[in-house]
Amino acid sequence: MTSQSSSAIASDDLVKQYISFTIGDDHYAVEITMVREIKGWIPTTDLPNSPDYMRGVINMRGVIVPVFDLRTRFQRGTTEPGRTHVVIIIRLEERTIGILVDAVSDILTIASADILAVPDQDANPEYSFMEGLVSVEGKMVAILKPDLLFQVDLITDNMNPKE
Repeated sequence: MTSQSSSAIASDDLVKQYISFTIGDDHYAVEITMVREIKGWIPTTDLPNSPDYMRGVINMRGVIVPVFDLRTRFQRGTTEPGRTHVVIIIRLEERTIGILVDAVSDILTIASADILAVPDQDANPEYSFMEGLVSVEGKMVAILKPDLLFQVDLITDNMNPKE
């Protein structure tokens, strides 16, 4: 699955690469420069009072990394990890996080001109974590902004609900 239109790439200086992955039948991608590692599923250590989409933490060479279940974050149930499930380790400025996905698909090369706006994004702030949408081989791929999807203050608020 690769998105490369030579005329679009030639005319557009802003070309980026993305790692694409699946959650069920849905396709998503994150900018490749954020990805530090892709690991097979390993059990996590649960933390009390964490949001339901936080699977727990793993120790990666001395760094404690929270692992988030993207299926649960998108309110589509809970992932039952198997052999094909992977954790994509992402570096976000000051933090490192892991996201549990069904499978990694491909590396996409996408011109910024090919990225379409998310409909009604302004009307629904829940979509603010999406950079946009791109069509790749007839499939719609949602490009995510993980820094907005897993904001520290949002996670902290969910861990400490107000009464």
